[in-house]
Amino acid sequence: MAALVLAIARPQKGMEKIMEVNRGTAIMIIIDRSGSMNAEIEYAGEKMTRLEAAKRAFSEFVLGGRDLKGRPHDLVGVITFARYPNTVCPLTLAHDVLPQFLKTIQPPVREYEDGTAIGDAIALGVTRLKIAEETLKKQSVRLSTDYEIKSKVIILLTDGQNNCGKRTPRESAELASKYGIKIYTIGVGGGQAFITYRTPMGVYRIPISEDIDEKTLKQIASITGGIYRRAQTGWDLQEICKELDQLEKSELISARYVDYTERFQWFAVPAFILLVLEVLLRTTVFSKLP
Repeated sequence: MAALVLAIARPQKGMEKIMEVNRGTAIMIIIDRSGSMNAEIEYAGEKMTRLEAAKRAFSEFVLGGRDLKGRPHDLVGVITFARYPNTVCPLTLAHDVLPQFLKTIQPPVREYEDGTAIGDAIALGVTRLKIAEETLKKQSVRLSTDYEIKSKVIILLTDGQNNCGKRTPRESAELASKYGIKIYTIGVGGGQAFITYRTPMGVYRIPISEDIDEKTLKQIASITGGIYRRAQTGWDLQEICKELDQLEKSELISARYVDYTERFQWFAVPAFILLVLEVLLRTTVFSKLP
């Protein structure tokens, strides 16, 4: 009965965690996941698809790795696009969830889903950043002071050119400029590229043509005050991430939050076991005749 009373009281263990939170930068990462992103590229000594290399590079950019300290103090979100854009990870300070979200990003499996809607993807990114302050208020982290977003940034990575969608890249770039959002563009790929297909009959490497619209990507960056970079190799992609990490520096403040863990089960389980034993013993060893 004592254990049951303690369980009903619902004990909790609270741990106060202190973290440094960035005051200033909200970053929306936009990744092309169209079929052409299946082309091979070498990243950190490994052969992988462009899409996997992009996921690896941005994961290191946010979480740290390979000479990158990470962005633990930034509000970060992820959008992917093929024919249609999709918010994979909303803007958040809880970066631990990012690897799980990145794992879900795959190329389109149906032909009608394929395409490269750069303009629509940027427009969605602008919309998410426009309401970044409202999104932050819904975060579970309770800050000890107001979190002020001083700058908003989009990092766009693609290997193609806009060929579908409602908005043109220029229209979306002008919209971003209107709200003071800077766009950094990255064109990935270069030289002869191949897509590897594994079939029951063997492994086949099919050459593909390169169609990066560098003119448009440069225009997007220029309109918003960002920069354009070309990543022909995985090493180039790593270097670009280092450059972006240096370009977006911001001020730090302190924040505190309390993480509670339920502990009632430590008392509820023993109470249940004792109750069962009491019933068993009463009907066997401690049974009484009338």
